[in-house]
Amino acid sequence: MMILLNPGPVNLSDRTRNALLRPDLCHREVEFSQLQTKIREKLLKVYNLESDRFAAVLLTGSGTAAMEAMIASLVPRDGKLLVIENGVYGERLSKIATIHGIDCLTLHHPWGAEINLQGLVKLLDENADITHLAVVHHETTTGRLNNLAELAPICQERNIQLLVDAVSSFGGEEINFANWGITACAATANKCLHGIPGTSFVIVRRDALPSTDTMPRTLYLDLGTYCREQDKGATPFTQSVQAFYALAEALDELEEAGGWRARHTYYRELASLVRYGLVAMGIKPLLTAESSSVVLNAYYLPEGFSYEEFHDELKAQGFVIYAGQGDLAKSIFRVSTMGAIAHADMERFLAVVKQMIQARQ
Repeated sequence: MMILLNPGPVNLSDRTRNALLRPDLCHREVEFSQLQTKIREKLLKVYNLESDRFAAVLLTGSGTAAMEAMIASLVPRDGKLLVIENGVYGERLSKIATIHGIDCLTLHHPWGAEINLQGLVKLLDENADITHLAVVHHETTTGRLNNLAELAPICQERNIQLLVDAVSSFGGEEINFANWGITACAATANKCLHGIPGTSFVIVRRDALPSTDTMPRTLYLDLGTYCREQDKGATPFTQSVQAFYALAEALDELEEAGGWRARHTYYRELASLVRYGLVAMGIKPLLTAESSSVVLNAYYLPEGFSYEEFHDELKAQGFVIYAGQGDLAKSIFRVSTMGAIAHADMERFLAVVKQMIQARQ
């Protein structure tokens, strides 16, 4: 079996893979409605959210579909958005806003940089008409986990609604909806939840959804339409039934294993094992452990290897790593801890890397 150390899709458990073999369903029948309702309830349960205040809105699409649905649906035409950029996915949020004609400012940082809170306060004070702020929680470009606990009070003091890209953190990192004042977060099935690609979702505060008389910016990705239909047990468009089966099973597994806290602890064990092992071989991490998520860490390539060489030799031994992006493409590689990966898999990964380095010496 190939061990996927890329940040999704992930290695599936046998239970989740077998869930794909369940009976075919029509998305207009009661059986699908029951499946959809179960998933929506379990998604809220991951962070103990109340269904009268929050809704889990299910979409057929990648995590980017959820990001786009969140931005396009929740920033009104008379609103103004600030996007914090410190990697590819923050910049993607800005592109989404631009495409939809949303009044938008950006607070740009070099990739991997910590959010400049003083610069943020200054920008907000100079632009008192900003109504929404969008930020990536875990920026997988570099593995940085942006500190939402520090960011949240700045938004709350100014009554700014916080929109979070939690695509690669939901289910694996702390997300404190109440204390951080989160209006909505976008996420996906095929990362920390260990489902398959094809289903994404937005957890949204119900009072932030657009009214029924609001003309949506988008037909297919309008959260208001989806939420109204899903609350009735229906769906506005065809959903990916098999991906729903897999997500429902993956959510059961997450709950049985102890929830997001247990998964966070397990990810941290794997990430620490890899970090200490690579550092002992002279491979340097891009960021400190304190600045990084437990979901993915980035490392400089070992001396004498191009990314292509390093990747291909590892793949021949059963491991898929992930390249850097942009200016980092030729200097780093990334290792994720998501999916059905055992300690023994990571130990073998380290042994293979060590053999590769020794063979070059």
